[in-house]
Amino acid sequence: MAKVPNNLLVCVVDDDESVRAGTASLLRSAGYITESFGTAEAFLESEARRRCMCVVADIQMPGMSGIDLASELGRDQPYAPVILMTARTEREILASAASCNAVCLLRKPFNADQLLECVQAASRR
Repeated sequence: MAKVPNNLLVCVVDDDESVRAGTASLLRSAGYITESFGTAEAFLESEARRRCMCVVADIQMPGMSGIDLASELGRDQPYAPVILMTARTEREILASAASCNAVCLLRKPFNADQLLECVQAASRR
């Protein structure tokens, strides 16, 4: 695994505390700095919105979805690239995810290498 600069903040947005904690822990073990949020709205209201280089967000969350979050961030300039995660397989959801300009769509369960490859791709944007 490549050495990661220690100033790259990745924000994890997921309503499932165990997924949020596990994803953040994995990213920290790879050298990233993380901040976690239980809702898209909490992330959007935070200062981290302006500082993060990448957002990893679940698609299905109460309130604003990960797809809506990606669209909202896409209206900002500059904005953080978004990586979406989902356990859902419905075509409509996958099509919406593809159309919102996400860097990657990770299908749960995903492995560590898949997540880290997506974050590395996001850091190059």
